[in-house]
Amino acid sequence: MNEEYKSIQDNKVWELVLLPEGVKPIGCKWIFKTKRNSKGNVERYKARFVAKGFTQKEGIDFKETFSLVSTKDSFRTIMALVAHFDLELHQMDVKTAFLNGDIDETIYMVQPENFESGDPKNMVCKLTKSIYGLKQASRQWYHKFHQVIIWFGFEINAVDNCVYHKFSGSKHIFLVLYVDDILLATNDIGMLHETKRFLSKNFEMKDLGDASFVLGILIQRDRSQGILGLSQRSYIDKVLKRFGMQDSKPGDTPVAKGDKFSLNQCPKNNLEVKEMQKIPYASAVGSLMYAQVCTRLDIAYIVGMLGRYLSNPGMDHWKAAKRVMRYLQRTKDHMLTYRRSDQLEIIGYSDSDYAGCQDSRRSTSGYIYLLAGGAISWRSAKQTLVASSTMAAEFVACYEASNHGIWLRNFVTGLRILEGIERPLKLYCDNKSAVLYFNNNRSSSKSKHIDIKFLVVKERVQSGQISIEHIGTNSMIADPLTKGLPPKVFHEHTAHMGVILCEDITL
Repeated sequence: MNEEYKSIQDNKVWELVLLPEGVKPIGCKWIFKTKRNSKGNVERYKARFVAKGFTQKEGIDFKETFSLVSTKDSFRTIMALVAHFDLELHQMDVKTAFLNGDIDETIYMVQPENFESGDPKNMVCKLTKSIYGLKQASRQWYHKFHQVIIWFGFEINAVDNCVYHKFSGSKHIFLVLYVDDILLATNDIGMLHETKRFLSKNFEMKDLGDASFVLGILIQRDRSQGILGLSQRSYIDKVLKRFGMQDSKPGDTPVAKGDKFSLNQCPKNNLEVKEMQKIPYASAVGSLMYAQVCTRLDIAYIVGMLGRYLSNPGMDHWKAAKRVMRYLQRTKDHMLTYRRSDQLEIIGYSDSDYAGCQDSRRSTSGYIYLLAGGAISWRSAKQTLVASSTMAAEFVACYEASNHGIWLRNFVTGLRILEGIERPLKLYCDNKSAVLYFNNNRSSSKSKHIDIKFLVVKERVQSGQISIEHIGTNSMIADPLTKGLPPKVFHEHTAHMGVILCEDITL
């Protein structure tokens, strides 16, 4: 608590003033947390002083609250480039980051407990800087950091405003900001130290050295082989323990081939509803979702499917969620890996089932983009319309995949490190009719019903932004994102995604 209070005093976060008449100050409190490392051991005990932001009034105490964070796609793309180019990868943490932000509003707050001065009833803190708990704190911190890092010569990425880069001849450095966590990737150690010194001069920083544990993700490297792996083993162990599945029998696949889910499996009477309310279904699906979003794309399809029944799940849905946990029990040592490759190129795969949703008869789209031998982007989601044919379902899936492909292309172009990005971005599809329709101007009676917004893909093909090519169904890596598969096929596809067991990678 003394350390936290000293940081507040050093940053001159407030000044003590008499409370103006008719003004009601916002509250505050102390929060205590136990910080743990990648192995789950206690690293330190932390006290955080926060304002009770829920008492703020919109238009008086705050206006805008939205704050940017870097996307997981950006993070994984940088990791793939680190593996391929053998870049230095370091990590820094900003101590009391939110205390650096300036605030535009006049906010009064009661004095902190155990650290009162003068007359605590009449003397209050008039905030001069933002503080944890304020609704606009994260936004103000980002603006402050952005101003400082731009002044130092860094440039912002046009499509992800939390990724910055700086070039000096052949030397370059990338900076990824995720709230108060900073990743630095560079090919020049001198540039790295220069940036670290600058950041430490402007903010109170903690230099964590080589990056090893970020956002609950363990980073493991074998630089001699040019391999980098991202693992969530400690997070998965935590999830399994939370739901009593740590000693469960390991499962072979997250979902069986042909498994279907529907509203018919939901509770039909109050007794069944009350029984299901005792089961932490929503918490389990949410916990699985974080693993899926970060590194475990092999469970993306089933997690998305189970998420459709959060409001009224049935016992069959809960059994399916436990099956996913049993699969993670067997594969918790698997990592999403990237490796040095002969030809560095972004390659996409787009797939769809047909009318797979038993309730709405809508199809499920799935796409995946690979770089340096591992997945950097993926998605599995129900389509927004009912497709009238397999060709239409695949067409819509390609539309969604191409949208993200354009975003990825723009992001990587902004990094100015990948040569040959001006070539069309390759997107593979396993439906011949859809590929022919994309690559030719011919229209037919079977394609006239396709919504006009999806036709932008044809324009992208003709302008050379993307190229859509046919691939055999057996080689369609995105298949596990749209349906359940036999174990042998499923494991082959996940290996091609980069989700593999890497026992030879050491820290």
